[in-house]
Amino acid sequence: MTKAELIDKVHGIGGGELTKKQVGEVVDATFEALGEAIREGRFSYPGFGTFSVKERAAREGRNPKTKEQIQIAASKSVGFKPAAKLKDSL
Repeated sequence: MTKAELIDKVHGIGGGELTKKQVGEVVDATFEALGEAIREGRFSYPGFGTFSVKERAAREGRNPKTKEQIQIAASKSVGFKPAAKLKDSL
């Protein structure tokens, strides 16, 4: 689903009380708040799931082309654990 498709879907569910531009602003604000909550540590939505920051430790890797050993820096990523309700519906 694209952003435009999401806006269309939410606009249709809302009964057309808001314009598509207003719905787009609400969707943008929602994802901005979601991103901020994840950056602070975690975001949980009942019935959907939990987003959290996952930390990866530094490690040694290997360049597949040259077989040379390289050092891979520590990094952070976003993890998602679906709620049982969402998982069961798949």
